[in-house]
Amino acid sequence: MASTAFVNDARVMAKGQVTIPKNVRAALGVENGDRVTFIVDGSNVRVVNSTVYALMRLQEQMGGEAEKAGLFTEEDVANWITQSRREESAE
Repeated sequence: MASTAFVNDARVMAKGQVTIPKNVRAALGVENGDRVTFIVDGSNVRVVNSTVYALMRLQEQMGGEAEKAGLFTEEDVANWITQSRREESAE
């Protein structure tokens, strides 16, 4: 995502549709067919890439679970994945 701050606007059409300007789409990392999420906080609205937002929410909800499972490093996770695949193959 772009780190440069900028302001852009768009016209709301009769059915409430808005075309997201190209530079905003680029900043969000969204392309044709992707989804965006609207986060409303009072009179402020943020538009975010839905995939990125979902991953952030999952990380928040899963906070601390890796440590509880004994996964402290990327190597721990890779080993866990390898072991899980071996167990699935054995079934």
